[in-house]
Amino acid sequence: MSFFMSADYSLSTKVMEIIYFIIGLLCIYCGVKNLKDKENPEPLGTFIFWAVLGVVLALGRWLPSLVSGILVVVMCIPAILKKVKKGAVSAATKAETEATYEKIGMKIFVPTLSIGVLAVVCAITGMGIGLSALNGVALGVLVAIILLMIMNRDNKPSTFLNDSERMLSTVGPLSMLPMLLACLGSVFTAAGVGNVISDLVSHIIPEGNVNAGIVVYAIGMMLFTMIMGNAYAAITVMTVGIGYPFVLAHGANPVVIGMLALTCGFCGTLCTPMAANFNTVPVALLDMKKPMGVIKNQVPVAIIMMVVQIVMMILLK
Repeated sequence: MSFFMSADYSLSTKVMEIIYFIIGLLCIYCGVKNLKDKENPEPLGTFIFWAVLGVVLALGRWLPSLVSGILVVVMCIPAILKKVKKGAVSAATKAETEATYEKIGMKIFVPTLSIGVLAVVCAITGMGIGLSALNGVALGVLVAIILLMIMNRDNKPSTFLNDSERMLSTVGPLSMLPMLLACLGSVFTAAGVGNVISDLVSHIIPEGNVNAGIVVYAIGMMLFTMIMGNAYAAITVMTVGIGYPFVLAHGANPVVIGMLALTCGFCGTLCTPMAANFNTVPVALLDMKKPMGVIKNQVPVAIIMMVVQIVMMILLK
Protein backbone atom coordinates (compact mmCIF):
# COMPACT_ATOMS: atom_id res chain seq x y z
CA MET A 1 0.00 0.00 0.00
CA SER A 2 2.99 2.31 0.41
CA PHE A 3 3.10 2.76 -3.38
CA PHE A 4 -0.48 4.02 -3.53
CA MET A 5 0.00 6.29 -0.52
CA SER A 6 3.31 7.73 -1.73
CA ALA A 7 3.42 11.30 -3.06
CA ASP A 8 6.35 10.35 -5.32
CA TYR A 9 4.00 8.82 -7.89
CA SER A 10 1.29 10.61 -9.82
CA LEU A 11 -2.36 9.62 -9.68
CA SER A 12 -2.10 8.56 -13.34
CA THR A 13 0.68 6.08 -12.50
CA LYS A 14 -1.27 4.66 -9.57
CA VAL A 15 -4.41 4.22 -11.70
CA MET A 16 -2.36 2.42 -14.36
CA GLU A 17 -1.06 -0.04 -11.78
CA ILE A 18 -4.65 -0.85 -10.79
CA ILE A 19 -5.47 -1.40 -14.47
CA TYR A 20 -2.44 -3.68 -14.93
CA PHE A 21 -3.50 -5.63 -11.83
CA ILE A 22 -6.99 -6.18 -13.26
CA ILE A 23 -5.55 -7.24 -16.64
CA GLY A 24 -3.23 -9.63 -14.81
CA LEU A 25 -6.15 -11.22 -12.97
CA LEU A 26 -7.97 -11.61 -16.28
CA CYS A 27 -4.95 -13.43 -17.77
CA ILE A 28 -4.76 -15.73 -14.74
CA TYR A 29 -8.48 -16.47 -15.11
CA CYS A 30 -7.85 -17.30 -18.77
CA GLY A 31 -5.11 -19.73 -17.75
CA VAL A 32 -7.19 -21.44 -15.05
CA LYS A 33 -10.21 -21.78 -17.35
CA ASN A 34 -8.11 -23.38 -20.08
CA LEU A 35 -6.46 -25.70 -17.57
CA LYS A 36 -9.89 -27.02 -16.58
CA ASP A 37 -11.10 -27.16 -20.19
CA LYS A 38 -11.12 -30.79 -21.32
CA GLU A 39 -11.39 -29.72 -24.97
CA ASN A 40 -8.10 -27.82 -24.84
CA PRO A 41 -5.40 -30.05 -26.42
CA GLU A 42 -2.62 -28.33 -24.41
CA PRO A 43 -4.14 -27.29 -21.07
CA LEU A 44 -0.87 -27.21 -19.08
CA GLY A 45 1.12 -25.14 -21.56
CA THR A 46 -1.80 -22.76 -22.00
CA PHE A 47 -2.14 -22.38 -18.24
CA ILE A 48 1.56 -21.68 -17.73
CA PHE A 49 1.62 -18.99 -20.41
CA TRP A 50 -1.45 -17.07 -19.27
CA ALA A 51 -0.91 -17.49 -15.53
CA VAL A 52 2.72 -16.33 -15.66
CA LEU A 53 1.82 -13.40 -17.92
CA GLY A 54 -0.89 -12.48 -15.42
CA VAL A 55 1.56 -12.52 -12.52
CA VAL A 56 4.03 -10.32 -14.41
CA LEU A 57 1.33 -7.82 -15.36
CA ALA A 58 -0.29 -7.71 -11.94
CA LEU A 59 2.84 -7.65 -9.76
CA GLY A 60 5.55 -6.48 -12.16
CA ARG A 61 6.26 -3.24 -10.30
CA TRP A 62 7.02 -5.09 -7.09
CA LEU A 63 8.85 -8.12 -8.48
CA PRO A 64 12.68 -8.03 -8.60
CA SER A 65 14.05 -7.62 -12.13
CA LEU A 66 15.66 -11.07 -12.05
CA VAL A 67 12.41 -12.73 -11.04
CA SER A 68 10.48 -10.89 -13.76
CA GLY A 69 13.08 -11.93 -16.34
CA ILE A 70 12.88 -15.59 -15.30
CA LEU A 71 9.09 -15.49 -15.44
CA VAL A 72 9.17 -14.01 -18.95
CA VAL A 73 11.49 -16.81 -20.09
CA VAL A 74 9.20 -19.43 -18.51
CA MET A 75 6.20 -17.79 -20.15
CA CYS A 76 7.81 -17.88 -23.59
CA ILE A 77 8.71 -21.59 -23.48
CA PRO A 78 5.18 -22.98 -24.10
CA ALA A 79 4.58 -20.27 -26.72
CA ILE A 80 7.77 -21.23 -28.60
CA LEU A 81 6.87 -24.92 -28.40
CA LYS A 82 3.34 -24.13 -29.67
CA LYS A 83 1.78 -25.49 -26.51
CA VAL A 84 -0.63 -22.57 -26.10
CA LYS A 85 -4.01 -23.50 -27.56
CA LYS A 86 -7.62 -22.45 -27.21
CA GLY A 87 -10.28 -24.69 -25.77
CA ALA A 88 -14.03 -24.65 -26.11
CA VAL A 89 -15.41 -21.38 -27.46
CA SER A 90 -18.86 -20.38 -26.24
CA ALA A 91 -19.59 -17.62 -28.75
CA ALA A 92 -23.05 -16.25 -29.42
CA THR A 93 -24.98 -17.96 -32.19
CA LYS A 94 -25.93 -16.15 -35.39
CA ALA A 95 -29.55 -16.00 -34.26
CA GLU A 96 -28.55 -14.43 -30.92
CA THR A 97 -26.34 -11.90 -32.68
CA GLU A 98 -29.10 -10.89 -35.08
CA ALA A 99 -31.62 -10.60 -32.26
CA THR A 100 -29.26 -8.36 -30.29
CA TYR A 101 -28.64 -6.19 -33.35
CA GLU A 102 -32.37 -5.78 -33.95
CA LYS A 103 -32.77 -4.69 -30.34
CA ILE A 104 -29.81 -2.30 -30.12
CA GLY A 105 -29.16 -1.37 -33.74
CA MET A 106 -26.58 1.32 -34.48
CA LYS A 107 -26.58 2.38 -30.83
CA ILE A 108 -23.92 -0.31 -30.40
CA PHE A 109 -21.37 2.31 -31.47
CA VAL A 110 -22.18 4.58 -28.51
CA PRO A 111 -20.20 2.48 -25.97
CA THR A 112 -17.32 2.26 -28.44
CA LEU A 113 -17.26 6.03 -28.93
CA SER A 114 -17.29 6.56 -25.17
CA ILE A 115 -13.84 4.96 -24.97
CA GLY A 116 -12.37 7.39 -27.49
CA VAL A 117 -14.17 10.41 -26.03
CA LEU A 118 -12.94 9.77 -22.49
CA ALA A 119 -9.41 9.09 -23.75
CA VAL A 120 -9.36 12.48 -25.51
CA VAL A 121 -10.93 14.30 -22.55
CA CYS A 122 -8.39 12.84 -20.12
CA ALA A 123 -5.52 13.60 -22.49
CA ILE A 124 -6.57 17.26 -22.82
CA THR A 125 -7.96 18.08 -19.37
CA GLY A 126 -6.81 15.25 -17.13
CA MET A 127 -10.37 15.39 -15.69
CA GLY A 128 -8.96 18.01 -13.35
CA ILE A 129 -7.01 15.43 -11.36
CA GLY A 130 -4.11 14.60 -13.66
CA LEU A 131 -5.43 11.51 -15.43
CA SER A 132 -3.68 10.40 -18.64
CA ALA A 133 -5.07 9.27 -22.00
CA LEU A 134 -4.48 5.63 -21.00
CA ASN A 135 -6.46 6.22 -17.81
CA GLY A 136 -9.19 7.62 -20.04
CA VAL A 137 -9.22 4.46 -22.16
CA ALA A 138 -9.73 2.38 -19.01
CA LEU A 139 -12.50 4.66 -17.77
CA GLY A 140 -14.05 4.51 -21.24
CA VAL A 141 -14.09 0.71 -21.11
CA LEU A 142 -15.85 0.86 -17.72
CA VAL A 143 -18.44 3.32 -19.08
CA ALA A 144 -18.88 1.13 -22.19
CA ILE A 145 -19.58 -1.92 -20.01
CA ILE A 146 -22.19 0.01 -18.02
CA LEU A 147 -23.85 1.27 -21.21
CA LEU A 148 -23.94 -2.22 -22.71
CA MET A 149 -25.53 -3.60 -19.54
CA ILE A 150 -28.20 -0.88 -19.74
CA MET A 151 -28.83 -1.54 -23.44
CA ASN A 152 -29.18 -5.29 -22.97
CA ARG A 153 -30.20 -6.76 -19.63
CA ASP A 154 -28.70 -10.10 -20.66
CA ASN A 155 -25.23 -8.58 -20.38
CA LYS A 156 -23.93 -9.58 -16.96
CA PRO A 157 -20.41 -9.04 -15.55
CA SER A 158 -19.70 -12.70 -16.33
CA THR A 159 -20.54 -11.99 -19.98
CA PHE A 160 -17.70 -9.50 -20.30
CA LEU A 161 -15.35 -11.72 -18.32
CA ASN A 162 -15.98 -14.74 -20.53
CA ASP A 163 -15.87 -12.71 -23.75
CA SER A 164 -12.51 -11.24 -22.70
CA GLU A 165 -11.18 -14.71 -21.97
CA ARG A 166 -12.48 -15.95 -25.33
CA MET A 167 -10.70 -13.15 -27.18
CA LEU A 168 -7.43 -13.77 -25.32
CA SER A 169 -7.61 -17.49 -26.01
CA THR A 170 -8.36 -16.89 -29.69
CA VAL A 171 -5.51 -14.44 -30.20
CA GLY A 172 -3.11 -16.49 -28.05
CA PRO A 173 0.53 -15.48 -27.52
CA LEU A 174 0.22 -12.85 -30.27
CA SER A 175 -1.55 -10.70 -27.69
CA MET A 176 1.76 -9.92 -26.01
CA LEU A 177 3.53 -8.94 -29.25
CA PRO A 178 2.52 -5.24 -29.04
CA MET A 179 4.03 -5.08 -25.54
CA LEU A 180 7.30 -6.58 -26.73
CA LEU A 181 7.47 -4.31 -29.77
CA ALA A 182 6.81 -1.26 -27.61
CA CYS A 183 10.00 -2.03 -25.71
CA LEU A 184 12.17 -2.45 -28.80
CA GLY A 185 12.47 1.26 -29.60
CA SER A 186 13.90 2.05 -26.18
CA VAL A 187 16.17 -0.99 -26.25
CA PHE A 188 17.55 -0.20 -29.72
CA THR A 189 18.10 3.47 -28.85
CA ALA A 190 19.90 2.60 -25.62
CA ALA A 191 22.01 0.03 -27.48
CA GLY A 192 23.17 2.66 -29.98
CA VAL A 193 21.59 1.03 -33.03
CA GLY A 194 20.90 4.49 -34.49
CA ASN A 195 24.59 5.39 -34.40
CA VAL A 196 25.53 2.12 -36.10
CA ILE A 197 23.00 2.78 -38.87
CA SER A 198 24.34 6.32 -39.26
CA ASP A 199 27.90 5.03 -39.76
CA LEU A 200 26.73 2.55 -42.40
CA VAL A 201 24.61 5.08 -44.29
CA SER A 202 27.41 7.66 -44.32
CA HIS A 203 29.24 5.42 -46.82
CA ILE A 204 26.21 5.39 -49.15
CA ILE A 205 24.73 8.91 -49.14
CA PRO A 206 26.89 11.65 -50.73
CA GLU A 207 27.73 14.47 -48.33
CA GLY A 208 25.01 17.15 -48.36
CA ASN A 209 22.66 15.32 -50.75
CA VAL A 210 19.37 15.88 -48.91
CA ASN A 211 17.22 14.19 -51.57
CA ALA A 212 19.23 10.98 -51.31
CA GLY A 213 18.99 11.22 -47.54
CA ILE A 214 15.21 11.55 -47.76
CA VAL A 215 14.91 8.47 -49.98
CA VAL A 216 17.08 6.36 -47.66
CA TYR A 217 15.30 7.74 -44.57
CA ALA A 218 11.84 6.92 -45.98
CA ILE A 219 12.78 3.43 -47.17
CA GLY A 220 14.61 2.81 -43.90
CA MET A 221 11.50 3.79 -41.94
CA MET A 222 9.42 1.33 -43.93
CA LEU A 223 11.91 -1.54 -43.61
CA PHE A 224 12.68 -0.94 -39.94
CA THR A 225 8.98 -0.78 -39.13
CA MET A 226 8.55 -4.11 -40.91
CA ILE A 227 11.20 -5.55 -38.60
CA MET A 228 9.93 -3.95 -35.39
CA GLY A 229 6.22 -3.89 -36.20
CA ASN A 230 5.88 -0.42 -34.70
CA ALA A 231 6.48 2.83 -36.61
CA TYR A 232 6.59 4.85 -33.39
CA ALA A 233 9.49 2.76 -32.13
CA ALA A 234 11.23 2.75 -35.51
CA ILE A 235 11.15 6.53 -35.99
CA THR A 236 13.25 7.09 -32.86
CA VAL A 237 16.05 4.88 -34.11
CA MET A 238 15.86 5.97 -37.77
CA THR A 239 15.73 9.69 -36.97
CA VAL A 240 18.83 9.42 -34.79
CA GLY A 241 20.63 7.34 -37.40
CA ILE A 242 19.50 8.89 -40.70
CA GLY A 243 16.83 11.55 -40.35
CA TYR A 244 18.76 14.12 -38.38
CA PRO A 245 22.34 13.79 -39.69
CA PHE A 246 21.45 13.39 -43.39
CA VAL A 247 18.18 15.35 -43.74
CA LEU A 248 17.24 17.67 -40.88
CA ALA A 249 20.79 18.87 -40.21
CA HIS A 250 20.87 20.29 -43.76
CA GLY A 251 17.87 22.57 -43.23
CA ALA A 252 14.89 20.37 -44.12
CA ASN A 253 11.56 21.23 -42.47
CA PRO A 254 11.34 18.96 -39.39
CA VAL A 255 7.52 19.13 -39.26
CA VAL A 256 7.05 17.97 -42.86
CA ILE A 257 9.85 15.41 -42.77
CA GLY A 258 8.86 13.98 -39.40
CA MET A 259 5.17 13.67 -40.31
CA LEU A 260 5.79 12.01 -43.67
CA ALA A 261 8.55 9.79 -42.30
CA LEU A 262 6.11 8.40 -39.77
CA THR A 263 3.57 7.66 -42.50
CA CYS A 264 6.35 5.89 -44.42
CA GLY A 265 6.68 3.73 -41.34
CA PHE A 266 2.96 3.04 -41.48
CA CYS A 267 3.52 1.70 -45.01
CA GLY A 268 5.82 -0.84 -43.39
CA THR A 269 3.07 -1.64 -40.90
CA LEU A 270 0.87 -2.70 -43.81
CA CYS A 271 3.50 -5.20 -45.01
CA THR A 272 4.57 -7.12 -41.91
CA PRO A 273 3.12 -9.83 -39.65
CA MET A 274 5.05 -8.16 -36.81
CA ALA A 275 2.27 -5.54 -36.76
CA ALA A 276 0.12 -8.09 -35.01
CA ASN A 277 -2.78 -5.80 -34.10
CA PHE A 278 -3.43 -5.00 -37.74
CA ASN A 279 -2.27 -7.98 -39.79
CA THR A 280 -2.17 -11.07 -37.58
CA VAL A 281 -4.84 -10.68 -34.91
CA PRO A 282 -7.65 -10.16 -37.48
CA VAL A 283 -6.55 -13.36 -39.22
CA ALA A 284 -6.89 -15.25 -35.93
CA LEU A 285 -10.19 -13.63 -34.96
CA LEU A 286 -11.78 -14.23 -38.37
CA ASP A 287 -10.28 -17.73 -38.79
CA MET A 288 -8.93 -16.78 -42.22
CA LYS A 289 -7.49 -19.65 -44.24
CA LYS A 290 -4.62 -17.54 -45.62
CA PRO A 291 -2.37 -16.28 -42.78
CA MET A 292 -0.83 -13.63 -45.06
CA GLY A 293 -4.09 -12.73 -46.79
CA VAL A 294 -4.42 -9.32 -45.12
CA ILE A 295 -0.83 -8.35 -45.93
CA LYS A 296 -1.01 -9.45 -49.58
CA ASN A 297 -3.93 -7.09 -50.17
CA GLN A 298 -2.16 -4.20 -48.45
CA VAL A 299 1.28 -4.38 -50.12
CA PRO A 300 0.29 -2.64 -53.41
CA VAL A 301 -1.32 0.21 -51.47
CA ALA A 302 1.77 0.53 -49.27
CA ILE A 303 4.12 0.76 -52.26
CA ILE A 304 2.00 3.46 -53.95
CA MET A 305 1.84 5.44 -50.70
CA MET A 306 5.60 5.17 -50.24
CA VAL A 307 6.32 6.61 -53.68
CA VAL A 308 3.86 9.48 -53.15
CA GLN A 309 5.27 10.31 -49.73
CA ILE A 310 8.88 10.32 -50.90
CA VAL A 311 7.95 12.73 -53.69
CA MET A 312 6.10 14.93 -51.18
CA MET A 313 9.07 14.95 -48.80
CA ILE A 314 11.42 16.04 -51.59
CA LEU A 315 9.07 18.75 -52.88
CA LEU A 316 8.05 20.13 -49.47
CA LYS A 317 11.36 19.86 -47.64
